[in-house]
Amino acid sequence: MSADTESAVLARLMEQGREQGGDLLTLRALAEEASELGAARALERLGLADTRARADLDQLRELLSAWRDAKRTARDVVVGWVVRVVLALLMLGLAVRLGLVALVRP
Repeated sequence: MSADTESAVLARLMEQGREQGGDLLTLRALAEEASELGAARALERLGLADTRARADLDQLRELLSAWRDAKRTARDVVVGWVVRVVLALLMLGLAVRLGLVALVRP
């Protein structure tokens, strides 16, 4: 369900509750408590409800950032070597084409 659909469903439920005599402020507080309880349950199921969760997530972000940097560096090195090899082959081809290889042979 999209966020817009969920918001619309919640708005309809709140309106129905108000029509049946519920105070809008109470209904909103009930919805807020229910969402906080749901978020707490989700964090618990993911293993992120303890006090170390924030530090763990920070470390994971640092590790992911380092991994991305390493991949980028490796890609840059490979591209650099490919360019060097292509240029060396191009220069060798030009040397053969211009007859400069014959100057090297005794």
